[in-house]
Amino acid sequence: MIKIENLHKSYGTGESKNEVLKDISLDIQDGDFMVLLGASGSGKSTLLNVISGLEPADMGTIFYNDQNLCEMNDAEITHFRKETIGYVFQQYFLLPNLNIDKNVKMGADLAKNKNYRKLIEAVGLADKMKKYPHELSGGEQQRVSIARALAKNPRILYLDEPTGALDENTGRLVLELICNLQKEMGFTMVMVTHNQNIAEMANTVISMNSGKIVAQYHNDNPKSAYEIAW
Repeated sequence: MIKIENLHKSYGTGESKNEVLKDISLDIQDGDFMVLLGASGSGKSTLLNVISGLEPADMGTIFYNDQNLCEMNDAEITHFRKETIGYVFQQYFLLPNLNIDKNVKMGADLAKNKNYRKLIEAVGLADKMKKYPHELSGGEQQRVSIARALAKNPRILYLDEPTGALDENTGRLVLELICNLQKEMGFTMVMVTHNQNIAEMANTVISMNSGKIVAQYHNDNPKSAYEIAW
């Protein structure tokens, strides 16, 4: 379980200081699919970055079982992220000079995972392993980034607007793929989105506004990617 208590995060100093996270407390259960929902500027992406170790908190605690992320030094955080975290960005961030096989292998090498090609097959790109990112569609590139993140065998997968740059049909395909892989592999998943409809797919929904959690609820019957409106 991930336990977040009294989390604060600001940018800037003095009169230009902007408090982005304001006393956030939250529990994330093992195996959960949680959505962080809110408009642009609500703090949801910053929260994702802080709890995943990409950015430091100003105050508060983030416990992964008995490990407090906020007390780790840079080397310890790097090791923790390598061993525990997978991250999928909206803009893919694939290396353009590497083919698909080698992009995914980068993630696999961190976990000494020699079976990473099964993930390339699982995301439907077995016939495009030797192609380069510029030869793929946006949806295909996002599927590569998902395979790369999961090739580390992470316990927690964080996703920041993973369908934000995709059209509806491709977005549904990617969401369905992610959910199927979670059921198969059993990792915890936390996704940022501004799309209320996508929140209907999650087990737990956290609504944010102005750096605070304003609502939290549980879906007893989560929908599939093809059952939600867009």
